[in-house]
Amino acid sequence: MTQATDIPVLDWQRFASGRDADGFAADLGAACRGPGFFLIKGHGIDRNLIKQVFSQATDFFAQPASVKEPLSIYTNPHNRGWAHMGSEALDDQSGVQDRKEAFNIGLDLPKDDPRVQAGEPFRGVNLWPEEADLPHFREVMLAYYNAAWGLGVALHRAFARDLGLVEDWFAPHFTAPMATLRLLSYPPASGTAGEIGAGAHTDYGAVTLLLTDGEPGLQVRPRGSDTWLDVPHMDDTFVVNIGDCLMRWSNDIYASSPHRVAPPRNKRHSVAFFLDPNPDSVITALPGTGDPRYPAVTGADYLRSRLDATYTPPEVS
Repeated sequence: MTQATDIPVLDWQRFASGRDADGFAADLGAACRGPGFFLIKGHGIDRNLIKQVFSQATDFFAQPASVKEPLSIYTNPHNRGWAHMGSEALDDQSGVQDRKEAFNIGLDLPKDDPRVQAGEPFRGVNLWPEEADLPHFREVMLAYYNAAWGLGVALHRAFARDLGLVEDWFAPHFTAPMATLRLLSYPPASGTAGEIGAGAHTDYGAVTLLLTDGEPGLQVRPRGSDTWLDVPHMDDTFVVNIGDCLMRWSNDIYASSPHRVAPPRNKRHSVAFFLDPNPDSVITALPGTGDPRYPAVTGADYLRSRLDATYTPPEVS
């Protein structure tokens, strides 16, 4: 496998400080039109908070099945909770089940929120481990969720500048997003032929912010290439990739590139933040991008169609 030397490392402070906003936006746009992947340093999210997220995630996945099963993602329709090993097949061509487990956290809403009461799509309550099992889990995850949400929305200001829009063009679409914080755990490779940590896929949302523990495995196939490239790991740096939603919005100007996770040599943990727009946001070609290549669709309808193709329903005995 080839090392991805053409995946740029961008310093967010060039944009956030205002000292080189145009230059940053241009470099960002080049990455989005090319590999669809880039690394972001200088992101401003507290390093201690990130360490706590990984620590809490490790503790969660170490819990017995009796703790995790009541939190099953199949117990609610809102993409929240625990996905057990073998419950997903991200590669819809091969159908090979992924060797990973995951835990999803969405926008945190109380049971009496009117949107929850009305049964609006992706407007449910989060599922949480018992305080006695993981006393600080909820507190840490919600703090990180909000920090990653803020960074993701801020990145869209730079996308807008690159695409010739006013910087706050995307802001109304991320006021109450269908964003998902996803904790992931991959066991060491078993040596079984054809196994995969996560099958080849593109992400569904606008942008993904990923942190890894340094264990290799993530690979990307840039647009127009047949070669899988290893995505490098850098401490205190996000791996960021464009999702299908932003590719549709940009009318294919930006690239949502296929990627996968090869079976790791050692146990691998990662933390992904998938920023999807508000459920009622209409995804259609941005102004100035030409005739639409895709029909208009709401954020909720698009996400549901993609999730339905991903999950393997549990067998009923």
